[in-house]
Amino acid sequence: MPNTYTQIHIHCIFAVKYRLALIAKEWKDRLHQYITGIVQNHEHKMISINSMPDHLHMLFGMRPTQSLSNLMQIVKGDSSEWLNDQKITPVTFRWQEGYGAFSIGVSGIDDTTKYIQNQAEHHRNVTFKEELETFLKKHAMEYVEQDLD
Repeated sequence: MPNTYTQIHIHCIFAVKYRLALIAKEWKDRLHQYITGIVQNHEHKMISINSMPDHLHMLFGMRPTQSLSNLMQIVKGDSSEWLNDQKITPVTFRWQEGYGAFSIGVSGIDDTTKYIQNQAEHHRNVTFKEELETFLKKHAMEYVEQDLD
């Protein structure tokens, strides 16, 4: 085949180190814009991004020219560095080392986008740990319960 055709959509979830509630409403949109820029600069397409004080969700179309682990390392590392350079948080900002990444079919993009945009409403009833555990079970992924703390 002379061309490469891909349709890869990834829903990533990652948390602030120690689950500290550091992402403030006053500047979270700037963080989202910064992360969107990183994703786009690596030739991927941001579809939806939103955060709660202690974690972030993003849905993006991924090109196969870069590994997911490399992109996540850059997103988390560069955004942490940017936040610390801006001196936005009262303490040094860091993301937890790991992340959740879930493939989304084309038919699931709209529902996933709505889910990401409605995080505040969703988290009135569900903790981050419960949310992540639900995703892991839904996608039949093995995990260690202590790793969700």
